[in-house]
Formats: sequence, C-alpha cells, structure tokens
Amino acid sequence: MNTEIKTAKSLNGKYLTFTLHHESYGIDVLKVREIIRHSNITAVPQMPAHIRGVINLRGKIIPVMDLRLRFEFPATEGNEQTCIVVVQVKLPDGKTTAMGLLVDGVEEVINLNAADIEETPSFGGQICTDYIIGIAKVKGAVKALLDIDGIVGADTLKSLRAITATAAA
Repeated sequence: MNTEIKTAKSLNGKYLTFTLHHESYGIDVLKVREIIRHSNITAVPQMPAHIRGVINLRGKIIPVMDLRLRFEFPATEGNEQTCIVVVQVKLPDGKTTAMGLLVDGVEEVINLNAADIEETPSFGGQICTDYIIGIAKVKGAVKALLDIDGIVGADTLKSLRAITATAAA
C-alpha cells in the first residue's frame, strides 16, 4: 500500500466546512465544540493582528483568532454569515484549550472518504503548507483540509499565555 493512500485513509471522516475569502476549507468535526454568531470581541493590547481578542462564552474567556488575517487575506467588517467556530486545539506544549476561529461563513458537515482526499501539492520551497493536511474534492469543488493545531502554532501560544495572564489580572 503506498503512502499517499495510507495518508488519505487516515484523513477520511467528517469535516466542518467553512468559507474564507471566497474559498472553502474543512476542519475535523471532532475538533469543533460549537458554532456561535459573531459577537463583540474584546481587544487585548499588544496581540498579533490575527488575534482579535477574547469573548466571554458562558463565563469562560475564549481567545478569538481571525483566520482571514492568519492566512494574510484582507480584513473585512463581516456580515450576517460571519461566525465564530469554537474549537478545541492542542497547543505545542501538549495542553488543550478552547479557541474561537472567526470565519466568513459555515457551509456544512461533510463525510469524506479516502478517494475524496488528495495529498497537499508542493508549491515550492518558500511556501509553507504545513497546516494543510490534504485537499478534498467535493461536488466539483476543492476544499483545503486544515490542521487546526498547526494553524495555532507556537507564535499563537505566546499570545494565548499573555491573554490568560491579562484575564487573570
């Protein structure tokens, strides 16, 4: 059995798909805790631009990352489709935390088989695609499957610690 098929088989399952900048993406549905309407986000000083701030979700402070800005897409004001996908992420230090992901809109939950998923193509040495775990072909469209833990990354870990320290003070 070749590695490409083995990789695709390990990726099959259910994914929540959403849009960002007119493109579709998917994340493992098991990482998703809930989807909430876009609400007031309290800014936290000295955070990277892609960390929009925090929200109070039933008494728990949740940091919110703007995936548009994390992927270096242009910022937008948002609309009635804009929402926050609350996910459980595993940080580089091994701990898990809840984080909100600001997205343009949620599409659907899809079930992907190994035949629907291809390995991430190489875009050359200078373009990092570590956070893209595969490319899915769904109903004639292409959806990038994301490693949400990888998107958070080490740089965001520092920001999360600062948010936690600020919220505790």
